[in-house]
Amino acid sequence: MNAVSTASTSALRADFDSRMRTLLAWHFDPDTGSPFWLGKRAGLGFDPVADIGSAADLVRFPDVSAELRTVPVRDLVPRGLAGRELRVHESGGTTGAPARIVAGEGRLPMLRWARERLLAAGLPPTGDWLCLAPSGPHVVGADVLRHAAMGGGLCHTVDLDPRWVKRAVAQGRKDLAEEYVQHLLDQAENVLASQRIEVLSSTPPLLESLCGRPALLERVQRQVRAIIWSGTSASAETLRQLDEVFFPEARLIGVYGNTLMGLAPQRRRAPGDSHACVFETHPETTLVQPVDESGAVVPYGQRGRVRLHLVSEEMLLPNVLERDTAVRVPPAPGGGQDGLADLAPYRAADGQDLIEGVY
Repeated sequence: MNAVSTASTSALRADFDSRMRTLLAWHFDPDTGSPFWLGKRAGLGFDPVADIGSAADLVRFPDVSAELRTVPVRDLVPRGLAGRELRVHESGGTTGAPARIVAGEGRLPMLRWARERLLAAGLPPTGDWLCLAPSGPHVVGADVLRHAAMGGGLCHTVDLDPRWVKRAVAQGRKDLAEEYVQHLLDQAENVLASQRIEVLSSTPPLLESLCGRPALLERVQRQVRAIIWSGTSASAETLRQLDEVFFPEARLIGVYGNTLMGLAPQRRRAPGDSHACVFETHPETTLVQPVDESGAVVPYGQRGRVRLHLVSEEMLLPNVLERDTAVRVPPAPGGGQDGLADLAPYRAADGQDLIEGVY
């Protein structure tokens, strides 16, 4: 990194640390904290307000993500947010029961930040959307609806249950999973036949299947100006084919994210980037680091398992090991946070192979 990038990174981390300390005081204050975290304070073995001074200290917290599968969600709501409208969102449930979080208007700053980056990547500022991705209980559907609304657009949705597809694949019923994919594409074609869609939000497996239906492909090529892909990993060759062969007139934009971590949109291509798609997380609330098996952050250019620290007013999720791996990429010139590239499933998670399915 050059001197500018180093200075930007230091300033960004100082800002994160300052907000983190304020929010830790919030989450562990009896008047504002959640029953979940207040109940854990005595057993932590350290004072989360006095002893956690920087993001590096967050690894002292236990990874509570497994507990989010069973904890009553009302215990996750900070008392300081009583009366605020909140929604329950769930993770994919890939390796068991889904984890649950609560989220509301506190998510909006991250969405506005992400929108700025999507616009910089070529997202049309206005226009209607088609979301060919889960609408619930996963958070992606709610996020896409808000992104469309931010540009004055309406969002069409298609019913999609990725857990059902993963179950069919796990049972060896790939023919049933393929039949379901065609059912989804039928619904998408119905929307595109009568509605003017500017933005399509979907997943790499569904986009690849879409390319195998000439009439549907022609409709997308004719009217869609931007395609946002997310939800599963995609190889460099898959992205190249989608970008250069099938959708050369549309802007192909990647978004990494999940229910627990939030959104990490694709950043602008930086000098020296060897990866076609590099993601950045929301610097105010989210710190994501690829780490090795010992928990140490890997060097730039190396792959590691994704470790998440999420510190927001609505949720505190420090030291969470995700089900993904990523290559650590240096910050872009003038940027502050590391990039993530070449996302892939963490194959050894709890001794189970992960099934991506359509999402």
